[in-house]
Amino acid sequence: MARLIAEVLEGEFDVVLVRKLGAPGNPEFAIGAIDETGWATLGPYAAMAGADSGYIGRAKARELETIRKRRAQYSPLHPPIDPAGRIVIVVDDGLATGSTMLAALHALRQRAPRKLICAVPVAPPDTLEKVGQHADEVVCLHAPEYFQAVGQFYADFGQVEDEEVIALLSERKKP
Repeated sequence: MARLIAEVLEGEFDVVLVRKLGAPGNPEFAIGAIDETGWATLGPYAAMAGADSGYIGRAKARELETIRKRRAQYSPLHPPIDPAGRIVIVVDDGLATGSTMLAALHALRQRAPRKLICAVPVAPPDTLEKVGQHADEVVCLHAPEYFQAVGQFYADFGQVEDEEVIALLSERKKP
């Protein structure tokens, strides 16, 4: 989606690498997220999910290692685009808890964009409110009251594989 949005707006696109910190026994349920610098956000439900400080420390280390490997894969020929002074639109396929979006917004905010926008097709209203406190603008096409998972709003919710991301990034315009 980011590439398509960038094309329509005649802009550039890149990736912000963040990783979900999954709950013990339920890795798909985000109890938090971590960004490329190691900064992490934890949701209020982390303790309720049984995530003690030892579990969180191990999860952060594991996900940070995955981020480092992906950065090496995704950006071998040129560094990430510097967001300083730019209008930056962070795109995701949808938000559930909002943890990964919060980590992405935090990572970018530290690099001084002129404007920081969150753009998603679907998210629950309470998550949009939380994310809206960290973005200059939030664009969401559908905010249903009944929300269980992002995938419930897709006919095909396939995973984007590393190879596809690498191919898209290798085709991108040079700044």
